[in-house]
Amino acid sequence: MMARTVLNQADITRALTRISHEILESNRGAENLVILGIPTRGVALARRIAETIARIEPTASDVRVGSLDVTMYRDDLGQTRTRTPTRTEVPGSIDGVTVVLVDDVLYSGRTIRAALDALGDHGRPTIVQLAVLVDRGHRELPIRADFVGKNLPSSTEERINVHLLEVDGDEFVSIDGGRLDGRVADDGAAEDAS
Repeated sequence: MMARTVLNQADITRALTRISHEILESNRGAENLVILGIPTRGVALARRIAETIARIEPTASDVRVGSLDVTMYRDDLGQTRTRTPTRTEVPGSIDGVTVVLVDDVLYSGRTIRAALDALGDHGRPTIVQLAVLVDRGHRELPIRADFVGKNLPSSTEERINVHLLEVDGDEFVSIDGGRLDGRVADDGAAEDAS
């Protein structure tokens, strides 16, 4: 089955702009805000959100942005293929601040559970919020995103593919897989159980 594009570059830009506005509204500005992306694509999205917030609210130029690798905090290390851990870069102390975790796709909730565990090793924020580009449903844990670019209900046999310029050289979100004549497509369900 051919992948079908569900978000193009302009759609992604609009979604991130809306998420940035929602973050500012929810937090009554950008004071004491730290934005942490979950590698790989969450880091690129976090940087874009921080840049957009700085454009929307010029006094917000001090929004801190970094990355939070969760690889070694996952509870499914023995069951899924693991990527090589990347460096965590938390900009300064997160004690007493609002941390916005950013990821590309929210699926089972296991990546976010791992992120909360990893975050605890770096300090104690006042509030932790979650922003995702795509929420595809199928949660295995009681985790909900505060800011969502696109709700994309999908079958567990489908795969959501996020491509970003910074990582992939092109930019779109597509969906592929699913059922063909009652059979499951070869590529199965696959992102890393975010």
